Amino acid sequence: MLLRTDPFRELDRLTQQFLNTTGTWSRPTPMPMDAYRAGEEYVICFDLPGVDPRAIDIDVERNMVTVKAERRPHRQGDDVKWELSERPLGVFSRQVMLSDTLDPEGITADYDAGVLTLKIPVAEKAKPRKIAIAHGDGHKQIQA
Repeated sequence: MLLRTDPFRELDRLTQQFLNTTGTWSRPTPMPMDAYRAGEEYVICFDLPGVDPRAIDIDVERNMVTVKAERRPHRQGDDVKWELSERPLGVFSRQVMLSDTLDPEGITADYDAGVLTLKIPVAEKAKPRKIAIAHGDGHKQIQA
């Protein structure tokens, strides 16, 4: 199970909408994500279109995963005159707190078609197991 830790997300969204901003170089903005369980692992997908994979940094400390990415402006010649620039530039950041049922040591990452995908295995201690019950004439297995 994933725990969401972004108490100011709605406030940031309203501020961006009101001021018509989508990111700055000084303040990281959150990136959209999806999270779901697929069998024995959780999958988290972050939208990072146009971001160079070398500009993505993933840190894991205890049960906190931090993803940071930077989208830099395209370098154009001096003769370029911008008519419209709506795509957000700058630093993007997102933190996800993992529950104790997940194994942060087994996280894998893949970046394809502008989507960063993290796969986090379910911890062994969280998987169903059988427990033996001792009684006078032997052991009996029951399913927990």
